[in-house]
Amino acid sequence: MEERPIKRLYYSIAEVSEITGLKPYVLRYWETEFSELNPQKNRAGNRAYKKNDIQLIFAIKRLLYEEKYTIEGARQRLRQMKDKKELAGQLSLLEESKKNGILQDIRAGLIDCLKILEKHSFGA
Repeated sequence: MEERPIKRLYYSIAEVSEITGLKPYVLRYWETEFSELNPQKNRAGNRAYKKNDIQLIFAIKRLLYEEKYTIEGARQRLRQMKDKKELAGQLSLLEESKKNGILQDIRAGLIDCLKILEKHSFGA
């Protein structure tokens, strides 16, 4: 599943799952393994993820899936990045890379609109 850009203040676990392309059980498991990942809970007890939580999830996902760190290795690397204040920069770069997805979505929408207009222009 394609990663989606972050747009709102709070997200449910289902929405975060869709945005990140991860299953909800993976997100819940990561909460137990990474102390930095601790989303707030609303009055009903449901997780309410913020933008920084989602960015952290993307960073963890990159460390585990792309850079092939173990859970323990990813934990250590996150601590190092946090100590060196690299994490904020990494997350900013990640967010910038997601903007390309927005442009692709807009382009696809415009192409669809153009097809509709061409159909109605020639069909009339």
